[in-house]
Order: sequence, then C-alpha cells, then structure tokens
Amino acid sequence: MNGTILLNAIQLGLVFAVLSLGEYITVNIMDSPDLTVDGSFVTGAAICAMMTLQGMPNLGLLCAMLLGALCGCVTAFLQTKMKIQPLLAGILTMTGLYSINLRIMNNTPTINLFIGGKPAPTILSNPNTRLWVLLAIVAIIIAVLYWFFKTNLGLMLRASGDNEMMVKSSSINVDNMKFLGLSLSNALVGLSGALLAQFQNFADISGGTGMLVLGLAGIIIGEAILRPRNIGMGLIAAAVGAVLYRILYTLALRLGFAAADMNLVSSVLVAITISIPYIQKIMANQRRMKGRKKNA
Repeated sequence: MNGTILLNAIQLGLVFAVLSLGEYITVNIMDSPDLTVDGSFVTGAAICAMMTLQGMPNLGLLCAMLLGALCGCVTAFLQTKMKIQPLLAGILTMTGLYSINLRIMNNTPTINLFIGGKPAPTILSNPNTRLWVLLAIVAIIIAVLYWFFKTNLGLMLRASGDNEMMVKSSSINVDNMKFLGLSLSNALVGLSGALLAQFQNFADISGGTGMLVLGLAGIIIGEAILRPRNIGMGLIAAAVGAVLYRILYTLALRLGFAAADMNLVSSVLVAITISIPYIQKIMANQRRMKGRKKNA
C-alpha cells in the first residue's frame, strides 16, 4: 500500500469517523441502534450535492445536518408518539427517505459534482488541505460532544439511555431525550454523507447501504483497541476505529478481494473484533492453567 492510497484511506476514514460519532450517540449513549442512518446518510449527501451545484457548498453542509436532524425527529416521533418499536421506526423512516432522497436529487439516482467539466469548489477541493480540514472537523465534533455530555442536558440524555425507568421517576421527559438523541445522531450522519459527497464529487441514491454496519465497525474496533473508560475516550475510540477500519478495508481490496465481497469481509472483520475480548480471556485462562501445572 503506497502513501497516496494510505492517505486516501485515512481521509475517507475521517469522513466515516463523523458517521461513527453520530452512531455512538444511539448505540452507546441511548443503547438503541438506529436504522434511520442508512437513509439520513443519503439525505445529507443529496441536499449537499444539490446546493454545491448551486454554488453553496458550505451552506449545503449545514442543510445536511439540519435535514439529518429532521430525519431523526421523524424516527423519534414514531417511537414516542405512535408507540412503534424503535427498530421498526428506524426501518420505516429509512424506507420513506428513499423516495424523498430521489425527489431531492430530481429523480436521478446519481448526481456528479462537476461544473464546466471541473469538480465544484468545496472545503475538500484542495488535496493539500483536505486531511487537515477533515481532522479539524472531527476534532471539533469530539470536543463539542464531550462538552455537551458533561452538561446537565447531556447527563440527562446519558441517564435516559442507562435506565429509562429510573429517569422517568426523576421527572425527566424521556420522550424529549429521544428526540434530542436521535436528532443529534442523525445530524452528524447527514454531515458525514455530505462530506462524502464533496470528497467523492458525487452523490448516489444507494450510497447509504450498509452505513449502519460501517459506523458500528468503527465503534467496535476503536473500543476493542483503546478500551475507553470514559465518554471522552469513547468518542476518540469511535473516530480512531473508523479510520483503522477504512485502512483495513483498503488493505483487503489491495489483497485481491473483489468489491462485491467487501460486505462479507466487513461482517467477518466486525465479528472477529467483537470476539477479541473473549479470545483474550481464553488465552489468559490457558496461561493460568499452564502456570499452575508448572508450579504443581
């Protein structure tokens, strides 16, 4: 793997680090994986692509976050007001977003971000500054989330995920916490989709397929390696894991795996990563048994 390919993998990993940070809120804070992700990711990419072609790439990033947050609010509404099971609520929102995303993209499955035969100008247009821009975005998100989860509102959101029944008895509105958590999560997911569209210079209607697994992979790999003990390290682990996952993904492609096989490779990689603590425990037990036999 040469330097250019590795740099590209790291940059893509930082784009998906924003996705993993968004999923960290629903998975680790709210303890409820959200399938809205596969739809809101494309929503962010679609609206950003359309606004970038209109000469407003930075406003497109902001709109991607706002529409992503709105997608999360729809799922929260289905959960809290319509009393639909969280997993099904996410599926319903994701399914409905497919048609909405097509409308945003003027009923075309793919939008290329080229103006006059050249890539449209965005914050990621300059290859010399792209890495630093992405690093800055990820660092700012981690810092803001860390600060937020230390506030009273953030602590209430964390408490709602830890023990919903206890929080209800403390006069905290759990429904409002679900609106807050899902909207914040999907705002970051939408931003990740928008950044990917600007990075790759196109948006695709099927670009959200597998994003839930991809984001989870980053969280799981980061936690398996860094073993975070607090919220700050948990956020850093999610970002680092996303970058490492993308590097491993690129390495698998370089080893000769076909692109069609990468979903299988991803699933195997995540399964192995999840099993690392169990494997380490077995190996530690075996070492203890050998030590006892020697002492005997």
